[in-house]
Amino acid sequence: MTEHRGDRDETVAEFKKLVNLTPRQLEEWLERDESEAAGQHKDGGESTGHASGRRIVDLLRTSASDLSDDDVAHMRKVTGYIKRHLAQRPSGDVADTTWRHSLMNWGHDPLKGS
Repeated sequence: MTEHRGDRDETVAEFKKLVNLTPRQLEEWLERDESEAAGQHKDGGESTGHASGRRIVDLLRTSASDLSDDDVAHMRKVTGYIKRHLAQRPSGDVADTTWRHSLMNWGHDPLKGS
């Protein structure tokens, strides 16, 4: 089922607003041990967020006109995750927390710009 153009445009705009790491920054982050340790791991493999981060890098490098419906659906998943996770911010310094590391796997650094 193809979504309406307005819904698609809103999803892409929200994704670009919430994903505040560049493709290069995200690639570098995903190579770190802290990135691989964060998130839920299924059967001892790669975490859901880490796998999503690799896909986000590709999405950031894809022109909006070349995005498939599946790409836009993943963008919607990413923005939903980021919003839910931001609402669960722990108190205190979050610089070196699993909470922040998990968000960064999904392309958002809550400390960027602060």
